Amino acid sequence: MSTVEHETGEVRSGWKALLSGRNAAYSVILAGGVTLHAVNIYIVTTILPSVVRDIGGLEYYAWSTTLFVVASILGSALSSRLLERVGPGRAYASATALFMAGALICAVAPAFPVLLTGRFVQGLGGGFLLALAYAVIRLVYPEALWSRAIGLISAMWGISTLMGPAVGGVFAELSIWRAAFWSLVPLSVIFGTIAISVLPRGSRDEAEPSPLPLPQLVLLTASVVAVSAGSVSANPLWNATGLAVAGLMAVLLVRAERGARARLLPKGALDTDGRLVALYATIALLVTGMQTDIFVPYFLQVLHGQSPLIAGYLAALMAMGWTLGSMLSAGRAGEAGTRAIRTGPVIVLAGLAVLLFFVPVPGSVRLQLIPICAGLLLVGLGIGVAWPHLVTNVFKETPVSEQGLAAGSITTVQLYATAFSAAAAGMVANLGGLSEPGGAEGASSAALSLFGIFLVAPVLGLVSVRRLGGRRNPETVAEAAFGD
Repeated sequence: MSTVEHETGEVRSGWKALLSGRNAAYSVILAGGVTLHAVNIYIVTTILPSVVRDIGGLEYYAWSTTLFVVASILGSALSSRLLERVGPGRAYASATALFMAGALICAVAPAFPVLLTGRFVQGLGGGFLLALAYAVIRLVYPEALWSRAIGLISAMWGISTLMGPAVGGVFAELSIWRAAFWSLVPLSVIFGTIAISVLPRGSRDEAEPSPLPLPQLVLLTASVVAVSAGSVSANPLWNATGLAVAGLMAVLLVRAERGARARLLPKGALDTDGRLVALYATIALLVTGMQTDIFVPYFLQVLHGQSPLIAGYLAALMAMGWTLGSMLSAGRAGEAGTRAIRTGPVIVLAGLAVLLFFVPVPGSVRLQLIPICAGLLLVGLGIGVAWPHLVTNVFKETPVSEQGLAAGSITTVQLYATAFSAAAAGMVANLGGLSEPGGAEGASSAALSLFGIFLVAPVLGLVSVRRLGGRRNPETVAEAAFGD
């Protein structure tokens, strides 16, 4: 696809340019799609105990998240094909319709298995919405605004972290969990109508629509299901088996991708001496470092005497740090953007080190929470500082004909790393003593193991960012030379 033509030769690159005129409408749509998906995640997490009490299904509790994540990854992986075929406006409308259909199924579900079907459909639509946000950025904004637009999208996660639990808590307190899903229906209708009215409707892609990478999609799904299934048990052997099977599927996925005509990743993404592989590795490693937040509310309650509500909102500091970092870093360009990428793993490493030092030590003294809050904020801040420039550089390293594929692949890598590292965090915490001996002693030991082992992720991130000086994608170099 090609970038939309702009009316003047002068390109403004500040926040004012992003949030004024027609760009403002585009920004509302892109940010709104991500917010719709993200708020839904936190609302459902909050109301799920009420759902189980009403219609049963405790034995399937974890699969509400598992199927949602699997479907989101599939949606992100397929987003470039949808965009190729119908264009931005219709792609957003289709994704929103799927999301709304899933919400409707959940709202009327008489039993938990039916609700799981709705969650899968919701996840598919949400995965499309996430990936389309990155893909449409390059179509509706000039390149000078890309990093700020990505920063704006990232900011929506922090906002959703604050909104979602509060909204879900209201529905749960009133014992009307179905209304939580019903409330998403009119929002979806309004959003989808605006999106198809404002965004370009037709496809402007210069290349022929590419076939589906079915073998890779099957292996990708199998890998995520395996790692998710492994994470739902407290048995370390079961955890390890899930990770091992997922790892095997991942190796087969890479082999299939290397030799395939229809791919999930753009050309050059698996070249070990190239910049693209370093960018994707850094994305995955930074996201991995953040998955320690799964157990932060538990540690804060058991070790530091915080209420569930306070612990939940303190854990949200990671997401808020991501938002703050993205907003502060998004305006950088050129070498400053590269420095931001290289700084990201350093800040994440510092944050995890602070958490390693303070979280495992029991105590309810208020002053003890200050360094813990600082550590949580630093982890998110490090990811946010690097994120806009990681995404922008993926676009720059990808041939023009595969920009849509690149956009979908960013979300696919992000979600895959999230699923895999979340399961790994569960295994590490269980092996560290979370369940046995349990209690404060087990929580302290588990926190020490979790933050200690997950320090490896930003350390490896420091290695991957050093590879950004590697070989440029030869096709993008050729395009640049031709353009000159």
